[in-house]
Amino acid sequence: MAKIEFFADSPDRLDRLVSENTELTRSYAAKLIEGGFVTVDGKPSDKKSAVRTGAAVVVEIPEAEETKIVPENIPLDIVYEDGDLLIVNKPKGMVVHPAAGHYSGTLVNALMYHCKGSLSGINGEIRPGIVHRIDKDTSGLLMVAKNDLTHIGLSEQIKEHSFTREYQAVVCGCIKENGTVNTPIGRHKTDRKKMCVTSENSREAVTHYSVIRNYAGYTHLSVRLETGRTHQIRVHLSYIGHAVAGDEVYGNGKPKWLCGQCLHAQKLGFVHPRTGEYMEFSSGLPDYFMRFLREIEKQ
Repeated sequence: MAKIEFFADSPDRLDRLVSENTELTRSYAAKLIEGGFVTVDGKPSDKKSAVRTGAAVVVEIPEAEETKIVPENIPLDIVYEDGDLLIVNKPKGMVVHPAAGHYSGTLVNALMYHCKGSLSGINGEIRPGIVHRIDKDTSGLLMVAKNDLTHIGLSEQIKEHSFTREYQAVVCGCIKENGTVNTPIGRHKTDRKKMCVTSENSREAVTHYSVIRNYAGYTHLSVRLETGRTHQIRVHLSYIGHAVAGDEVYGNGKPKWLCGQCLHAQKLGFVHPRTGEYMEFSSGLPDYFMRFLREIEKQ
């Protein structure tokens, strides 16, 4: 049974703290709390309990349950693979894990077939192996852990902001200078499927961006995540008035020549949890991204 230990860095309810400090999904964190696998200062607690700053939280991860997800022989673009992890180049339009309306054809279905059950169980039976997530309509590099040791090691690097994640994006409007957005992100009050910049029930979020090129009505950016909140890049860029092109949730609709947002996870860098070696991987811009650049260059 794997174990994760941390000290609460701010007062918050327990399920949210566990999710933010371990990269576990909040629903799976709540499941572990309800099952008695989480203690606060040595005592079991309720998922809604308010945890004080500095409290010692211990999370025990039980052995993975046999999953009910059906393995599917779906081709994967594997950039790197060893006995502990693999890096996948996910295409735009592919859902990462099963959810309402998407119970097949997901990345997890493909991973279950490719890895033949050898995936970490930390994120529960719905998201085996998934260390971090990218949206359905975001393309690019995604990390997958084959065992709990690797999953914990990578999650700790994400928490400590030592895990390199760089994206390329095309955004609406003209940005002349490089910059940083440092504003907390939390769940939207009325639309629970959306995130927003807010000071209520939120977490620190920091996004750095640099200008690659300006076009008529658009800017091509390189974006680096310091933290990894849900929809962080899309929320932050929309907040400063430059939504990702094609983002129909946080932006102004869909431009011509583009289906879904123009956002690509280009680079991942991390220390291998077993070998201690720093590794870095890059992905070239996909066809849809290059086509959009060519079209806006004509304007």
